[in-house]
Amino acid sequence: MPPFDFTAAFAPADRTLPRLMSLQAARFGAREFVAFDETSWTYAEALDVAARWAGTLRAAGVTPGDRVAILSSNRPEMLALVFGCAWAGVIAVPINVASRGVQLQHILSNSGARLLAIESDLLPALETLDFATLAVDRLWIIGGGAPTRIAFAEPLPAPGEAIEPAPSRPGDTAAIVYTSGTTGPSKGVCCPHANLVWWGANTVDLLGLRDGERLYTTLPLFHVNAFNTVYQALITGSTVLIGKRFSVSGLWPAVHANGATATYLLGAMVPMLLSKPETPLDRAHKVRIALGPGVPAQFHETFRERFGFGLVEGYGSTETNFVIGARLGEATAGTMGRIRPGFSARVVDSEDNEVAAGEAGELILRADEPFAFSTGYFGMADKTVEAWRNLWFHTGDRVIRDADGSFRFVDRLKDAIRRRGENISSFEVEQVVQSHPAVEAVAVFPVKSDLAEDEVMAAIALRPGEVLAEADLIEFCRPRLPYFAVPRYLEFVKTLPMTENGKLQKFKLRERGVTERTWDREAHGISVR
Repeated sequence: MPPFDFTAAFAPADRTLPRLMSLQAARFGAREFVAFDETSWTYAEALDVAARWAGTLRAAGVTPGDRVAILSSNRPEMLALVFGCAWAGVIAVPINVASRGVQLQHILSNSGARLLAIESDLLPALETLDFATLAVDRLWIIGGGAPTRIAFAEPLPAPGEAIEPAPSRPGDTAAIVYTSGTTGPSKGVCCPHANLVWWGANTVDLLGLRDGERLYTTLPLFHVNAFNTVYQALITGSTVLIGKRFSVSGLWPAVHANGATATYLLGAMVPMLLSKPETPLDRAHKVRIALGPGVPAQFHETFRERFGFGLVEGYGSTETNFVIGARLGEATAGTMGRIRPGFSARVVDSEDNEVAAGEAGELILRADEPFAFSTGYFGMADKTVEAWRNLWFHTGDRVIRDADGSFRFVDRLKDAIRRRGENISSFEVEQVVQSHPAVEAVAVFPVKSDLAEDEVMAAIALRPGEVLAEADLIEFCRPRLPYFAVPRYLEFVKTLPMTENGKLQKFKLRERGVTERTWDREAHGISVR
């Protein structure tokens, strides 16, 4: 099918959530737009949801430009509040439900949110907060009035009287989405309306979505991946089906029951699904394609053969958009695809000089369309200038551009390990360890040595029922890696630390480092020279 021409379908002034919802409600009125487990809205009903929740916010004294923090799992109330914020000209601040302590205090402080809506099950996250230093003076509890020590807490109010949409422009901030903060305090990424709309449009094109799709996601709505799926449905007149959370055993029954035609996976989910015994439900579905960024190349064909559909690879970040990708069957194995129309990319050295094809460097990006990227970090002008220096966004990712224009991910710059004067890619070591048949998942990271450089450590989760001796794994790695890249330290773990959206939290492993359970190759007299 021909590429999706978003610019022909929607004028620049249409690239806000209220305008897009109004246009599509007029076109698709009674068609189902959003469906949760027990709640669904047609396009017309979703417009009413947005207008009435905007009325609730207005009645609570929330005015255009204010920030509303939302700490909730995938519930209708969360999406209703996000819609209401956009309609009222208010900035939504969706927060990772795993946020606690210092990180949550920082997010609420940095955003200056006056209102916090929180799911009742998550109230314990507030126990260590110092509200005296925060702007929050209203607390709405989603899902029941659980007891809390906070005097200004109240149950989530009912939808109010519908109001007219506040004037909004494509460049106005629709949401502030906080990064994971692996090297410092979380940064609030300012996402303008047009940025989120373009996320949807670019994903629609890469997945080849058509009118009337059924898009099933279990990824969390506080992340741009899942929220982007809402825009994909909105743009194409499709239905977005939102599951509570990802479950290896529950995914195929859910996509089958919902008649899904497309779904959304992340790298770690695919080997988990492949590790389970085959069942008739593996093919008893209508899914024809899935978005699967970060899935190792060796799993793609196995996944397609077993489950009957392919995975689309690509690259994007909260600060940017879906900038690199390829439609199904167009990507070279092991690559993320090519730069998308409307964007520019370079691979550069530490001084922003472009490096030759085949040489690793930092990926930097630009957008052609106005407000297709984020507009910076909220309240962090210094970090914004640093990231957008020389008028290019610096991703912090080390990649290789092949001669044919395809991009290969190598690792995060901070994940590069220097040992014995050699630079080691954690990604490359992970690929070798992951290829052992007993290994389910692995994370490789640096720990400090006595020589002021790094030692290589690997945290490894084995497949169910598998047993593997550390020395045997070293012998497996020896012929497959340069001697200096073979890990010194190994530690078998039940699971690797992950965020709610399936992203590996390698910083937690780096911070923990060597423990009493860590196996030391050198202490066992094993040399790899």
